Amino acid sequence: MSQFNIAVVVGSLRKDSFNRKMAAAIVKLGPPHFVFTQAEIGDLPLYNQDDDGQPGEQVQRLKAHIAGAQGLLFVTPEYNRSISGVLKNAIDHASRPYGQSVWAGKPAGVLGVSVGAAGTALAQQHLRNILGYLDVPTLGQPEAFIQVKDGLFDDAGGIGPASLGFLQAWMRQYVSWVEKHAAPL
Repeated sequence: MSQFNIAVVVGSLRKDSFNRKMAAAIVKLGPPHFVFTQAEIGDLPLYNQDDDGQPGEQVQRLKAHIAGAQGLLFVTPEYNRSISGVLKNAIDHASRPYGQSVWAGKPAGVLGVSVGAAGTALAQQHLRNILGYLDVPTLGQPEAFIQVKDGLFDDAGGIGPASLGFLQAWMRQYVSWVEKHAAPL
């Protein structure tokens, strides 16, 4: 069985972020042949097209991480009904200069958690629009708009029993999506 390297991109920098916690918990549901590694995006400079010819070390590291992945997992918060600035900044860096995007063709899954009743539905829709433009085939169903409630996470940092079945099913679909669409490295 082939191994799949998955780049996990968390759109929140907060140490106790619900989305960072979700990213750590959801990857535990993945099969052994999927290796999930979080991409560091918190130290990226603000994107400036003037730097395209000589990207900084942090940008080169991000682009190498994404280029070396066979799939992507985005876990996004919702800020002001969209994705976070830090996530958009990372997407912009790794998609530039024009024609040299490292995102293209890599199958992705998108999810997120929020205290709001609609979870991160609008942020995910905006992210899906961006990923569509960048030629990232993105899992459409099932959608995962998760509201943070007591019991979402268990005491060990995993998914709690109330959400476990749903997120196991989500992970199965994601794994099938990546296996179907990933290009060999």
